Amino acid sequence: MANPLVTQGPEPDPADLPRRFSWRVRLVIGLLLTVAVAVVWVTNNWLTQRYTETTRNRAELRLALYSGNVMSELQRNSVVPLLLGRDPALIGALISGDYSVTSQRLIMLQGEIGAASILLLDNHGRVVAATDRNRIGQNLRASPAFVEAQRAKDTVFSSTKRDSGGYEFTFSRSVLSDTKPVGVIVVEVDLMKYERSWAGFADAVLVTDSSGHIILSTEPSWRGLTMEEALAVRDAPSAIERAIKATADWTQVPPDAYLRGEAVMRNQARIPFRGWKLISYTKYDSVRERVNAFLALEIMGFAILLALAFYLLSRKAWSRSVVFQQESAELRLLNARLQREIAEREKAEKNLEVAEQTLAQSEKLAALGEMSAAVSHELNQPLAAMKTYLAGARLLLQRRRPDEALSSFQRIDDLIERMGAITRQLKSYARKGGEAFEPVDVRLCVSSALSMMEPQLKRRLVKINRSLPRQPVRVMADRIRLEQVIINLLRNALDATKDTPEPQIDLLLSAGETATLTVRDNGHGIADLDTLFEPFYTTKRPGEGVGLGLAISSGIVNDLGGRLTAHNAEGGGAVFEVQLPILSKEVEAAE
Repeated sequence: MANPLVTQGPEPDPADLPRRFSWRVRLVIGLLLTVAVAVVWVTNNWLTQRYTETTRNRAELRLALYSGNVMSELQRNSVVPLLLGRDPALIGALISGDYSVTSQRLIMLQGEIGAASILLLDNHGRVVAATDRNRIGQNLRASPAFVEAQRAKDTVFSSTKRDSGGYEFTFSRSVLSDTKPVGVIVVEVDLMKYERSWAGFADAVLVTDSSGHIILSTEPSWRGLTMEEALAVRDAPSAIERAIKATADWTQVPPDAYLRGEAVMRNQARIPFRGWKLISYTKYDSVRERVNAFLALEIMGFAILLALAFYLLSRKAWSRSVVFQQESAELRLLNARLQREIAEREKAEKNLEVAEQTLAQSEKLAALGEMSAAVSHELNQPLAAMKTYLAGARLLLQRRRPDEALSSFQRIDDLIERMGAITRQLKSYARKGGEAFEPVDVRLCVSSALSMMEPQLKRRLVKINRSLPRQPVRVMADRIRLEQVIINLLRNALDATKDTPEPQIDLLLSAGETATLTVRDNGHGIADLDTLFEPFYTTKRPGEGVGLGLAISSGIVNDLGGRLTAHNAEGGGAVFEVQLPILSKEVEAAE
């Protein structure tokens, strides 16, 4: 056995001793580095969260201000159509068709109100007066502002996307004369001016309508798109850009979104108008600059502290060089002693391997003997029943009653099948395995076991009292193995009442939280309850049993998830209880 501790190498060179530190020194250095990393990590997380929260609060305040500005502009322009729709001069111009001074009046009103532009349309959708005289004569019959104003009696709002990419926002209202529409007044709202003012305070600011489409944005190419389409990455980053991005992102909080491949903070405010939302995206550059400045100071301090520690350790290592030379001689003696101990341990390990092989062989022989006894014990009952049925069949054939004899032969065939099943079960018991379980009615198992024991019960004239519920008592088990347990308990009860004048066996099946089968006899009782379920423990005379029935039954019940217990009855005799998990209706339906 090779061991690196016992190899003898050259003596340590005093020139190399300053670089050789003890485990305590390494532990101190490791702790210092660990503390440095932990402090930097905690500081980064704390400062990042703090500065991020500060930046987010500032962004939310700006959004509240932006939302108020937009809402104020909309409210201020929403009342203009109502006022102009009642202007007698405009109504008279629409009725008479004289628009010579109407445009001039609209221009004057525009200066007083502050609207972007004002249009007056007749009932055919033709612009008859406007603050922008170039638009006079245009036909806006198909525009949403004209169509919706003609349909509604109140002021309506509409947004139309322009060919240039922007949106046109208008308030329009039908002009009435004696409750009859004579035209439409249209007031355009200039919300595009806010895009220019927003661009200097955040990386991206936008407004979405109720359908999720962007109607205002500091990014002109985003207008008319959804948020997913706007934030989609257009150009694949290069390898260098991906590396820089991964290096920068590990120190910051998880980003809300990515804007042009860079992590950004998303803030949102609601504009109380037609489901509009105001959204801003801010980069983490300012946060990272402030955090990195503080982290640089921390890292520099730890670097100075680590350099000082290495300096002190180097001086201490030089002073210990003489001690290392003295210890080298002692190490050589220790190596020689370790080599002798290793040789002795190798010899002891070989002896242990031989002993383990011998013990394993002994265990195999013991298991073989136990399995042979078990096979003999479990097949004895079916063989005795077969002998009885064959004798009965012979008498029936002599009396010329072949139908009843065929019934005996059928029972013999069932016993042969049962012997094969018992052999398979004993193999499974030997390798600690199990068969596939299925829902089993314990009442049917009790009836089958009594039918199997019928010849012995008739020959002994034992009184059997059965108390079984009317409803099925279902458990999840292997039917043959469960019948094997019941037969073993009945056979033990028969043997216990052999010397009793009036033998009696009570079978009680109850269903509660568990399915409990109680087998009670009025025999001599149990003398030793502690060793009752151990293999080869028996109170029978030689040749009547080997003491494996209860041991096998206990193992079967344990495999089924239950337990087998025994105690003496108050009036004499023994009581065995088999408790198994009852199969609920839900589990039975699932099965």
